[in-house]
Amino acid sequence: MAAIESFDNIYLDLSKESGKSRFAENGLGWKPAGGGEAFTLDSSNIGGAQWSRAARGYEVKILLRSSGVVQLDGFHQEDYERLSKIFKNWYSINLENKEHSLRGWNWGKAEFSKAELTFNVQNRPAFEIPYSEISNTNLAGRNEIAVEFANDGGKSNGHNGTGGKGKKATAGKDQLVEVRFYIPGTTTRKEAEGGEAGSDADEEEKNAVTLFYDTLIEKAEIGETAGDTIATFLDVLHLTPRGRFDIDMYDASFRLRGKTYDYKIQYDHIKKFMVLPKPDEVHFLLCIGLDPPLRQGQTRYPFVVMQFKADEEVTLDLNITEEELNGKYKDKLQSHYEQPLHQVVAYIFKGLANKKVTTPAKDFTTHRQQYGIKCSIKASEGFLYCLEKAFMFVPKPATYISYEQTQSITFSRVGGAVSALSTFDITVHMKNGAGSSQFSNINREDLKALEEFFKLKGLRVKNEIDDDTNLIAATLGDDDMASSDEEAVGPKADRGSADEDEESVDEDFQAESESDVAEEYDSNHESDGSGSEESDVDNQVDDKDEDRDDDDEGEKRPKKKKKTA
Repeated sequence: MAAIESFDNIYLDLSKESGKSRFAENGLGWKPAGGGEAFTLDSSNIGGAQWSRAARGYEVKILLRSSGVVQLDGFHQEDYERLSKIFKNWYSINLENKEHSLRGWNWGKAEFSKAELTFNVQNRPAFEIPYSEISNTNLAGRNEIAVEFANDGGKSNGHNGTGGKGKKATAGKDQLVEVRFYIPGTTTRKEAEGGEAGSDADEEEKNAVTLFYDTLIEKAEIGETAGDTIATFLDVLHLTPRGRFDIDMYDASFRLRGKTYDYKIQYDHIKKFMVLPKPDEVHFLLCIGLDPPLRQGQTRYPFVVMQFKADEEVTLDLNITEEELNGKYKDKLQSHYEQPLHQVVAYIFKGLANKKVTTPAKDFTTHRQQYGIKCSIKASEGFLYCLEKAFMFVPKPATYISYEQTQSITFSRVGGAVSALSTFDITVHMKNGAGSSQFSNINREDLKALEEFFKLKGLRVKNEIDDDTNLIAATLGDDDMASSDEEAVGPKADRGSADEDEESVDEDFQAESESDVAEEYDSNHESDGSGSEESDVDNQVDDKDEDRDDDDEGEKRPKKKKKTA
């Protein structure tokens, strides 16, 4: 046998690009065809091998002694004999020919092996899930469990057997993010792990789904042990997602533990961290922006919003050694905290996640000297904050709009609304046709401060409220001058928009008709003289008479005039 055996067009761990795989007596390697980082595996770390049908032909699955799984896909059927000799002669391992179940049944038996969770149908595997791809699990119902797969946002973690979770799941264009199992009844721990039933009569039976959940957390190493926890905060109110969660903070991640759902979030996924005072001056909001967002079933949460009381104090000692405090966390964390709770949580997140804490801009306050503006997005009420570089609306739907992505801002008022005189709306138009967001029912007293702040930030502002106010003022002035004449004019046929155009454009004609109509009616009521003061009094008397005699026509005409203007 040659010293090296090579195979072309082989895919490693569902990679998008094929490469060349080489086997030698001291191990194996794979290198992408287009160049890039090579993968190597020492022969001492090979614990087993399986041959089976796969997506691109035939696959060799290598089970590592370090509890990992390596998949090489793209072999041909005639390569089996050649590969079988390689594994037997060089690695002293039999290449096991494993057939998958093709019945398509969705019920079977789940078994926990050393490196993966296997779903068997009639003693044949239907599919396997490597533990390295499982990021989280939750009890989704009474007898239902949800298994979530890792998502690192497309970042590669390497292939040398030490890469992080998600290196396979994010390799493809499409990604499976969750699978759910329905597990009824009761069972023992040995049965759950594939042992024989009744082997230990004294073993206590437990709810099957709970036992499955506990075993999966242990096998997939989802939850760190209590000794690894740096800090824990109990029963913290969350506005998004709604509920109360315990917060466990670890070295590389933090965990939200609720009654129904648990979430494990890597610090690398935190993109924004904001501390926002609520206008009630009693609470503070802590907003954490995540990418990829938090998932709960089909719902995505790009922001986690926590609420703390401003006067709630806490005394906390961090679970870290003096060596770590002076080394890795130097100038980032303290061993002891005795401050308001929201400040302690913010300081620890800042130290562990190494993220800047954002607060509202100092250049803007409302008419009540507060940072949050009470408003609403559609039917959802909340608070809008003006930050140094963006808008932030909380709590739900949490909305972040960067000033750099803002094309223009329009101040407007909803026509015909009862509160139109006391409130206004803001519409933020995005660049490149990315849509717009409207914030409604903002107090009119905050208009001037907002307009000045937006101009300070160099944002384009269009104020439609002032235009409407000037137009209404001009209209009211015209109506006062021409009201007597309009009421004196005889009934006219309603011609719809034709009348509106005529009245709004032909103002000179109306001014001339004023004197003519007045003289005609003055001649009927004059007792002596034709002075201007007496004429004005007569005109007012005529208006009152006309109102009484011609109720239907006389009252409708001025209303139509105001609406047209």
